[in-house]
Amino acid sequence: MGILTFDLPVSKPKPSCPVVFIAPYFPSISRQGYRSGHYSRKLTATSGEVTLNIPKLKGVPFETAIIERYRRCESSVEEALIEMYLAGVSVRRVEDISEALWGSRVSASTISDLNQKAYVHIEEWRNRRLSGKYPYVYVDGIYLKRNWGGEFENVSILVAIGVDEDGYREVIGAAEGMKEDAESWKSFLVWLKERGLEGVKHKCLGMCNAVAEVFPEAKYQRCTVHFYRNVFSVTPRKHTREVSRMLKAIHAQESKEAARKKAKDVVEQLRAMKLREAAKKVEDGIEETLTYMDFPSQHGLKIRTNNVIERMNREIRRRTRVVGTFPDGKSALMLVCARLRYVSGKEWGTKRYLCMKYMTDSNCESEIAGGSISRRCCQGS
Repeated sequence: MGILTFDLPVSKPKPSCPVVFIAPYFPSISRQGYRSGHYSRKLTATSGEVTLNIPKLKGVPFETAIIERYRRCESSVEEALIEMYLAGVSVRRVEDISEALWGSRVSASTISDLNQKAYVHIEEWRNRRLSGKYPYVYVDGIYLKRNWGGEFENVSILVAIGVDEDGYREVIGAAEGMKEDAESWKSFLVWLKERGLEGVKHKCLGMCNAVAEVFPEAKYQRCTVHFYRNVFSVTPRKHTREVSRMLKAIHAQESKEAARKKAKDVVEQLRAMKLREAAKKVEDGIEETLTYMDFPSQHGLKIRTNNVIERMNREIRRRTRVVGTFPDGKSALMLVCARLRYVSGKEWGTKRYLCMKYMTDSNCESEIAGGSISRRCCQGS
């Protein structure tokens, strides 16, 4: 028997490649996490409370472009809550209103967390750079209560409001001061100057020396209303109406020289009425109330009184009254700044306060070239 021989072609060996065997339900190498059920979470939206089923992931966090992690309220709801708080609604009332609007009660801690987010932007606004010139600047301080070591103490918030070259009002500064003394005012004015404010001068009680050091070129106007009150404090009640007419006659004069002459006559009349203390106050303080006559007569009514900043103080009181006592000065400052920013962003800051075209008058150019006139209410002087 013969033998059959087959000539088989020899194939070239193939390069080796890795072989991966994947068991059932085992994640691939490129997979970073896997799902492990879901959990329910409530979200407060403008349409009401919504229940969300959030996937549980192991290995990676679950994130979406629509709803951020740990968010409990829709963005529009958060903005509404902050708006209510800054508008003067107390935390307890915010809780009640949120339950009435959206069917769920927003906790006080949630409102506090939202306020902390708003305070970051408020701090940036408070320390912003000042640009342009402010021909008129009003400054004043407001006292609030704080709880310090179990005792109630006063905390002073210093506020500055400026009128720019276009005649619009702007809150240019707010800071905490332990009290309205020379050192607090000096620090406050130096801070304003470092942020871009120039040419401001004050002359008022503890501020006299401080302002003269920081803004030596500007002029100072004392509030006439508070000047009247100081005179009335040493005037018998039966003479108050008569003395009021005499003081108003001084500021009704058309020129500064005429006002000075009228003031001398008033001083003599007060002494003849045996009101020596009232005559002394008029004689010593009348010159500080006549600075507005160096400026355009069209501005006189609005720069001789402190109404613009007193109106803002009333808005601050309206908001802080619902708080009562603050835990510290920082919280008081932030709430005051939040209220100031809220009010200035409304009609108050968008409405023209003064027509500044009168500032180009040749009679006033030499007076305002050095900077701005600044004034503050003076009491007890």
